[in-house]
Amino acid sequence: MTQDTRGERIAKWLARSGVASRRDAERMIEEGRVRLNGHPVTHPATFVGEGDIVLVDSQPVSAPERTRLWRYHKPDGLVTTHRDPEGRPTVFGSLPEGMPRVISVGRLDLNSEGLLLLTNDGALARKLELPSNGWLRRYRVRVFGVVDEQRLAGLAQGCVFDGVRYGPITAALDSRKGDNAWLTVSLREGKNREIRKVMTGLNLHVSRLIRTSYGPFQLGTLLRRELEEVPPRILRDQLPKGEAPQTSPRSR
Repeated sequence: MTQDTRGERIAKWLARSGVASRRDAERMIEEGRVRLNGHPVTHPATFVGEGDIVLVDSQPVSAPERTRLWRYHKPDGLVTTHRDPEGRPTVFGSLPEGMPRVISVGRLDLNSEGLLLLTNDGALARKLELPSNGWLRRYRVRVFGVVDEQRLAGLAQGCVFDGVRYGPITAALDSRKGDNAWLTVSLREGKNREIRKVMTGLNLHVSRLIRTSYGPFQLGTLLRRELEEVPPRILRDQLPKGEAPQTSPRSR
């Protein structure tokens, strides 16, 4: 029996449906949250065929649509999660009505702003997050404190703070007024709250952090909370070679 006749592995199917990344979908299966045609799914190698009914947390999941990607200007004060245990407002709760279920490409923390990529395809989200893409992520960062430009330049060689090693970071001073300064900071692989922690290691307090680009995708003139879909042709052209997703409706 070929994979075409068997269908598609359920973890990949859930990822393409925008439920979660494939890894998170596998975790959902382990937790017993997924059912196929009324039966619990116990293994990620389970296959989904046309016409099958899939439930996650007792809610039906629609079959995957064409892959889509949006640019979103995230304001501060929103968390990048679907469900927040502390009840804080979320990015996904702020999206306009009629949006399909989407997940984010990476995250921006509660107090960070700027470009956040959203997609209805969890497999694509995972690909775009991979450091192997070599995509540069650029930020404008406002800091309070005395900027040592020599130490700032030294971040390009990598650094260690509080026992954590960070990869190369390109940072430059844009402007300074009193004890406040604006920096441009770029990195290719970011750990959780990396910029804030590295700046703390330089005795600088981050008072504002705005992501202005993620790989080839720019924040541009998007207003806060504004959402704009990336045209399919541009999405195909900008993705790493060999990783362009299916961006047109599937034939039946």
